[in-house]
Amino acid sequence: MSPRPLIAVLAVVLLCACETGPTKEELEAAKETVDCERPGERIVVRYTEGEARILMPDGKRVVLYQVPSGSGIRYINGLMELRGKGMEVDLTREQQSTHFMCKPYEIPKKKD
Repeated sequence: MSPRPLIAVLAVVLLCACETGPTKEELEAAKETVDCERPGERIVVRYTEGEARILMPDGKRVVLYQVPSGSGIRYINGLMELRGKGMEVDLTREQQSTHFMCKPYEIPKKKD
């Protein structure tokens, strides 16, 4: 076999190996993330040590900081507040509270 076809085969094998699925980091991040919805609106929340990082419906990213709560979770940043228990959260912004039902985040499948 001449070097050119061998190089092409190796390139295809390497590309396929890269497309095998989510990375270890992506899998770990997904474990800390929930997908929250209500009719017409969706947010994605990733909980890290002391923070809730929210991807808002308009694409903005917001960071809230954990504060003590009598029960459940509570995160604030001065403009917004996230409270909840289990897989239900309320996001308050501009003095309006929105209730979301959440589920564990699923990593989108890669397109072939």
